[in-house]
Amino acid sequence: MAALGHLLRRAGTERPGRHSYTIYRNTVPGELGQEATVGLELKAAAGEDEEEAETLAGDMAALVTPGRRDRTKTLTYVVLSALLIFTVAFLLGYVALRGSCPSCAGLQGNLLAVVSDEGAPEEPPGPGPPLYWADLKEMFQKYLREDSLERTIRWVSEDPHPPGSPHMAVLAQRMLQSFTSYGLDRAWTDTHYVGLQRPDRLNPNFLHQLDLQGSILEKLSLEDPEMYCPYSAPGNATGVLVYANYGRQEDFKALGELGVNPKGHLVILRVGQISYAEKVANAEAAQARGVLIYPDPGDIPQDSRKLGLAQDRAVYGHVHLGTGDPYTPGFPSFNHTQFPPGSSSGLPHIPAHPISASTAARLLSKLSGLAAPRTWKGRLAGVPYRLGPGDPGVRVHLQVNNVKTSTMISNIFGCLEGRFEPDHYVIVGAQRDALGPGAASSGVGTALLLELSRTFSTMVRNGFQLRRTLLFASWDAGDFGSVGSTEWLEGYFTTLHLKAVAYISLDNAVLGDDRFYAKTSPLLISLIESVLKQVDSPNRSGQSLYEQVMLPERPSSVMQPLPMDSSAFPFTASAGVPGVEFSFAEDGRPYPFLRTQDDTYENLNALLFGRLPAVAMAVAEVVGQLLIKLTHDQLVPLDFSSYGDALVQQLTPLNQYKSELKSRGLTLQWLYSARGDYVRAAEKLRQEIIGSDDRNERLNRMYNVRIMRVEFYFLSPYISATETPFRHVLQGRGPQTVRALLDHLGRLREGLGVFDEAVFRRQLALLTCTLQGAANALSGEVWDIDTNF
Repeated sequence: MAALGHLLRRAGTERPGRHSYTIYRNTVPGELGQEATVGLELKAAAGEDEEEAETLAGDMAALVTPGRRDRTKTLTYVVLSALLIFTVAFLLGYVALRGSCPSCAGLQGNLLAVVSDEGAPEEPPGPGPPLYWADLKEMFQKYLREDSLERTIRWVSEDPHPPGSPHMAVLAQRMLQSFTSYGLDRAWTDTHYVGLQRPDRLNPNFLHQLDLQGSILEKLSLEDPEMYCPYSAPGNATGVLVYANYGRQEDFKALGELGVNPKGHLVILRVGQISYAEKVANAEAAQARGVLIYPDPGDIPQDSRKLGLAQDRAVYGHVHLGTGDPYTPGFPSFNHTQFPPGSSSGLPHIPAHPISASTAARLLSKLSGLAAPRTWKGRLAGVPYRLGPGDPGVRVHLQVNNVKTSTMISNIFGCLEGRFEPDHYVIVGAQRDALGPGAASSGVGTALLLELSRTFSTMVRNGFQLRRTLLFASWDAGDFGSVGSTEWLEGYFTTLHLKAVAYISLDNAVLGDDRFYAKTSPLLISLIESVLKQVDSPNRSGQSLYEQVMLPERPSSVMQPLPMDSSAFPFTASAGVPGVEFSFAEDGRPYPFLRTQDDTYENLNALLFGRLPAVAMAVAEVVGQLLIKLTHDQLVPLDFSSYGDALVQQLTPLNQYKSELKSRGLTLQWLYSARGDYVRAAEKLRQEIIGSDDRNERLNRMYNVRIMRVEFYFLSPYISATETPFRHVLQGRGPQTVRALLDHLGRLREGLGVFDEAVFRRQLALLTCTLQGAANALSGEVWDIDTNF
């Protein structure tokens, strides 16, 4: 044992040379006739002193001389025990050192590897403590800046900036530079060549009043040549004038009941209630020859003392009953040469033009015939509001010379990539163009878009980890019917319904501050309501926005269906992506300067008594908190059960026709059965989620995919996307919708058109199959579907 002690002392006090390696191996010396001995041969590598090696070898040999095997066995145990103690001490030291490593702190407690569809594990999150909802809300409010919103609204709305103009090119470049400077992960431009309609400056539009012989009695003013109706049919319309209120279907029906036929005449209509495109489509369906649209003081304030629209101002608006480039319906306008010449069925075949209130008053004051219904009478001074045409009537000649031009438009994008689901996008967008200054129509939305992108980029740099990708989009040619956004959608139809979680529109976000509206898909209603409860009212201290706008006498007025003139509409009705558009408005007093040359920062700010930036901040908080929820929550916060209630609301009016259907051997039983299957599938999925392991990322992703596609399930697969682009059976337009089915049934009683039983049977069958397909898809795998259809 003395020799062992000597060996260990030497090993502890002397270090080997830089390139020395000591090798021990068992040796069994022996020749025939000699007793076999067990020993250790020690060899010294190059660079070691040979004499020292011999000494060490001698020491080891003394330990294992023949006749002392019991001591050799003891030595073996001692060496093994020493190695075991050393190993345990090393592991304890490693663990202690690892626990004190500041750079490793973020890895502790994040041992769950996220697995993508391809099975590749994602690296764990970076350092820093987890951020909860209160932390994220506080961080968002900390970095959001009101002064940035004000500056951006001012410079965007300095001058008119229509698509293709030099000012629009400058705005596009500035947007791209801003996205890049904010530190977004990516920023890029998406270019399209679209067909837009512009006035012919050498051959301007005109409106004349004629006598019975066709001679010009008066050349009526059309004010600013830039105020026109894009996509009006070019040509002339000559005829007697008829007043048809707002131009709704019920207005033309009322005219018929009063014995006034607009066929072969021009109709004059008030701004409001429905879009310009719907007004012109209804007039064409009534066989009118042309349309004039004016702002009535009863709808749009025109008192200069109370900040109203001037009497000589017209309000522009496109008349394409659809969205996107009408000359490439259903196709993206990347290159016109790739597609055969065509045009949208939503383009009108009659001319239309906006006129001012003063021009309208000159015409309406001369109308004779029956007095208009009381509810049709506006507030034009000195106008008796008669229906016309009368005898001899007011004869007018409208000439529209707009020309189609191929224009390059640019959509600008920026994105912050998600960490766990980077292939799932939450999209927020705003229109950038305007035929006028566009403070309300494009300035506020663009300012919100830039400020949200800057704020979220700052949050990410300070520890916020996006679960899903956040995509910011600045759209071109919005004043022509969401052309930029629709062309982008058409270019990526095949992937967006698999990747897009939701779309949030920032257009027309501030038109007042009394009322708040959310035009939305049912899937987002619950989420919006929860966010409104956490945002302070911009004009009522101590109240939440929810308490301000959710009035007991009209609780449902806040949440409204998406209108066709919203940029969110094609996302939902065509692509099957839940969409929403927020808007502050005045109670009972619309913003008078929207889509006019007076839509300036000064007028919008004056209407809000200098509080435009504060109201824009309230919108930013609503949208920002919505984006945090949509990009951060483990499960996508879309209320898939909400369509059960939406189906009840839309299907219930069909019950009044049960007797007529029964007499024809038809029943609504299968339609209601499909609705019941959807409700049961939604409840089943909800229970599955409640009982699941929320730490299982693969399971979470599977649930998210099913939830994300609910809106897409309601797109009818039985109609052509190029002929009927808005395929959604509840939110869309066309013969596949519940609304179309109800209108067709109305012909049985109201006598408006002929009831075609064969067409109705097809409509009913395809609608039922679409709803049943939505229920089946929500149920999950085919072996989980319990339906005898």
